Amino acid sequence: MSQVDRRREHLIETYRKKAKHYDITSRLYPVPGYPQRGQRLRTVQALGLRAGDTVVDVACGTGLNFPMLEKAIGPGGRIIGVDLTDAMLAHAQHRIEANGWSNVSLVQSDAAGFDFPAEVDAILSTYALSQVPECAAVIAHGATALSEGGRWAVLDLKVPDNTPGWLTQLGTATVRPFAWIDEWVMRRPWAAIRAAMQEELADLSWTELFFGTAFLAAGSCGPGTSGVRPPGSGHQ
Repeated sequence: MSQVDRRREHLIETYRKKAKHYDITSRLYPVPGYPQRGQRLRTVQALGLRAGDTVVDVACGTGLNFPMLEKAIGPGGRIIGVDLTDAMLAHAQHRIEANGWSNVSLVQSDAAGFDFPAEVDAILSTYALSQVPECAAVIAHGATALSEGGRWAVLDLKVPDNTPGWLTQLGTATVRPFAWIDEWVMRRPWAAIRAAMQEELADLSWTELFFGTAFLAAGSCGPGTSGVRPPGSGHQ
C-alpha cells in the first residue's frame, strides 16, 4: 500500500470514529474558541452565490456548510456534497432529512477522484483540502467544471509565516488526530493550493485569517466574473 493510500485509510478511520460527535467536537477545532463558523460564513459569502445556483461542497463532512449554502441559493438551487467517509455522509444525510432539503445530493468519493459535473456555479472546500496530497489537481479539475464567472473558494489552515519551529510543533499538536500533521507541515499544502488557484483562476484573492493560522482563497473562472469579490488580501 502506498503512502497516499495509507493516509487515505487513516483519514477514513479517523473520521468514522469522530463522525457521531463531529458537529460538537468540530467547535474545538483546531483549538477551543477558534472562529470556525464565522470563517465558514465568510467563505460562502466569497462565492457570491445567487438564487438557483449549483454549488459543490468538496469534503463536505456532516454538512456544516449546508445551512449557509441553502440560505444563499434557495430551494431552486442545488448542492452536491462530496466526502470520502461513509459515516460523515450518513450524518450529512440526517441533516438533509431533518431540514427537509430536496435539493442536496451526496457523493462518496475521494476529492482527487471526484468527477465534477459541468457548468457548476461555485465550488468550495473548508478545512479539508490541505489534507489531500493531490490538492492542486483538485483545484484544476474543479476549475474546468466551473461556468464562466463561477467561483472556487478554499478555507483551510496553515502555519503562520516566520513561526519558530517549537511553536509550530506546539500548535499543530492540537490537530494531530485529524491529519498526518508532521508530513502536512513539511508539505506546505497551502502554498500548492495558492499556486494552483493563481494558475487556474482569475482575480484570485488571498486573505490570511486569525494571525495567519488560516487562509481564505477565492477566484473566478474565465474572463468574466460574478461581479462579487471576496475580502481583499492581507492579514485580518
